[in-house]
Amino acid sequence: MSLQNRVALVTGSTSGVGLGIAKSLAEQGASLILNGFGEPEHIQKILSQFEAEYRVRTFYSEADLAKPDAIAKMVQDAFEIFGRIDILVNNAGIQHVEKIDEFPTERWDAILAVNLSAVFHSIKLCLPRMRQQQWGRIINISSTHGLVASANKSAYVAAKHGVIGLTKAVALETALSKITCNAICPGWVLTPLVEKQIEALANSENINSKEASLRLLSEKQPSQEFVTAEQIGAAVLYLCSEAAAQVRGTALNIDGGWLAQ
Repeated sequence: MSLQNRVALVTGSTSGVGLGIAKSLAEQGASLILNGFGEPEHIQKILSQFEAEYRVRTFYSEADLAKPDAIAKMVQDAFEIFGRIDILVNNAGIQHVEKIDEFPTERWDAILAVNLSAVFHSIKLCLPRMRQQQWGRIINISSTHGLVASANKSAYVAAKHGVIGLTKAVALETALSKITCNAICPGWVLTPLVEKQIEALANSENINSKEASLRLLSEKQPSQEFVTAEQIGAAVLYLCSEAAAQVRGTALNIDGGWLAQ
């Protein structure tokens, strides 16, 4: 497939899954708006690599997705620079693990703001232009935790379930158009967030990181292998393709068999 002349906004794309998705889109020729946190040198290295290796235009926004005004500025800047946004990938996410009766209220608010409300704000701002363009792809990165729950992750589970519901509602509202809205639900991916959980498990159980990784996988993921960012990027490309024109409101789980149990 070719995404030449398409413009993609990928939130949380300076590392991990988001960066993998951005690379997949760039490989097919899409210009990119990258968003996320990181050292300026690291960000510039990513931008330079994309422009040199994939020959695509790039723009970086440091917008804090917990702040609606910052999201609005990011989208407005993108429209001013590129004139359009064809593909919106809502990927940014944060996590906190604690049982609910000890869960810090400020962490609940932050997780709901970044993992759910930011998805709403980004869609609301991008959708009118997609309607004008008469084409668009909205892809929300949820989680297996958007479909099932785990203990001690109340805010994350609530937010990711909310993303699935929001995805379905937007899919219905765009059903008569050439705009689609779908969700991808990865299982365990070896991202910085998961690496922290592995490190915490290793420290608490006094085991090495390899044993901690296997224990983490064995609890949920029958394949006992991590999902890769490249696999998620390939799923994004499929949802952007004409083959997926009638894939609407779905939650595509990529989870090593987690939800088959």
